[in-house]
Amino acid sequence: MKLLNCKLWLWFLPVLISGAGCSVKYSFSGASIPPAAKTINIKYFPNNASLVAHGLSQKITEGLQDKFNSETNLTLVNNGGDLVLEGSIVDYKTTPVAIQGNEQAALNRLTITLDVSFTNTIEENMSFDSRKFTRYADYSSDQPLTEVQEGLIEEISQMLIEDIFNKAVINW
Repeated sequence: MKLLNCKLWLWFLPVLISGAGCSVKYSFSGASIPPAAKTINIKYFPNNASLVAHGLSQKITEGLQDKFNSETNLTLVNNGGDLVLEGSIVDYKTTPVAIQGNEQAALNRLTITLDVSFTNTIEENMSFDSRKFTRYADYSSDQPLTEVQEGLIEEISQMLIEDIFNKAVINW
């Protein structure tokens, strides 16, 4: 039995040693970040949409900063950065959906679209330029947008932040 254990270790040891040269930093979120990457610069996301929701730019920017701060070991910096995330809000609109027989909408849809670029200076093949991220949430047409807007923006923002995080460092 000891001879069998010894042979297993002799076989397994080279496998362990050969894997020691490759390394990628992983986090509990599933993010795979190059070990050399220590900093991230998340630039302010201006609102360039034709309709502007107050505070949306700040919510998106701070939400991304919070996401990367809480789920990675990267340090946020104001200039430079091993990773750089930048973009803008390019669309914010509400449209009718679920038209009823009387040609009135039973639901309306709030849609937010971001145009995002990500630069990975360590592994440049992981970078992407001008990628559109769109999410929406529906609400009853009985409710004015002003009454539900804050909750919808929170819901949509969280989905967009998750999508951007996943594309940048989880590589889906």
